[in-house]
Amino acid sequence: MKEFEDKFSELQADMISICMEYVEDRADKVYVYASREEGIISGSFFYCINNKYVECHKVNDALENGDERYDVSQKRMLMVLRIICEDIEKIEDLCKEYERDMPTEMKLIYDVKSGNFKAEYKYDYTHDDIKTADHIGDEWFEEVKNNKL
Repeated sequence: MKEFEDKFSELQADMISICMEYVEDRADKVYVYASREEGIISGSFFYCINNKYVECHKVNDALENGDERYDVSQKRMLMVLRIICEDIEKIEDLCKEYERDMPTEMKLIYDVKSGNFKAEYKYDYTHDDIKTADHIGDEWFEEVKNNKL
């Protein structure tokens, strides 16, 4: 089943690389949250830059004096999210094709300096009427920021 694993890894790598492109490869760590639950696809991404944890629209807050500013236009951010969501759809198609369970949630962490990649998957549905995938993505950001994961 190497083919499935390779394709799955490629799609995850694509999510990381579009997030790296967003910050022009200038980040210490990249975090991608991807959710596919009950027909709803959702994604979010954030970073660790200069030891500061920042959401994608606030990456300039992490810059040191003199650092070149990032382009955080809505258009660029939406492009990244669109690609993440397309990759989630491709993962879903891949899982169907190989008769594998589709993760309902993926948390991807890429450490730029070491090249380490970590992924956590959930396969159960949250069935939470109040919390959306966006809430869960935000909670993960807070957890990472507070615990410096």
